[in-house]
Amino acid sequence: MDSAIIKRFILLAGSFLFTWFIIHTVFVVIDGLNDEIEPVDVAVVLGNKVETNGQPSDRLKARLDKSVELYKEGYFPFIIVSGGMGKEGYDEAKVMKSYLVDAGVPAAFIIEDSNGYNSYMTAQNTRKIMNENDLDSAMVITQYFHISRTKLAFRKLNMKEVYAAHATIFEVRDIYSVIREFPAFYKYLLK
Repeated sequence: MDSAIIKRFILLAGSFLFTWFIIHTVFVVIDGLNDEIEPVDVAVVLGNKVETNGQPSDRLKARLDKSVELYKEGYFPFIIVSGGMGKEGYDEAKVMKSYLVDAGVPAAFIIEDSNGYNSYMTAQNTRKIMNENDLDSAMVITQYFHISRTKLAFRKLNMKEVYAAHATIFEVRDIYSVIREFPAFYKYLLK
């Protein structure tokens, strides 16, 4: 095969992939920044890093603060806190629950999921918790760039009423996180 044809094919394929990446990324950012605030049965706050002093990272605090705000506005009666055991040695779900209780959410209305090691596991665990408690609708609360993939995971498990709200925090690290969402989204899509 002629090397000029191969180069042209590679250039065309690369251009197509780059264009698709840009379109997908714009969709993810727009979807994540446009909150779907509806009354639901339960909020699901996705875990994130706990600092070495046992306190939630700024990113995790922002998620928790958004859930407190919406809880106090009456959008949901229950909150599922979902995370795993971090390398820092803390159970994210327990730290999250403690933070919410300190912020005025009654402990009886907070459900811990200590096996939410990734978004798909959180969706699986949430589905089980919702089935056990006759809950039908959920609002995921996480970073804006993470919302499309999280809603996809929930909907793949036949959860029809899934809404979302983003944590109000923007960091330089978001650039990496937005880029990472491109392959991660398609990994979940093909699960």
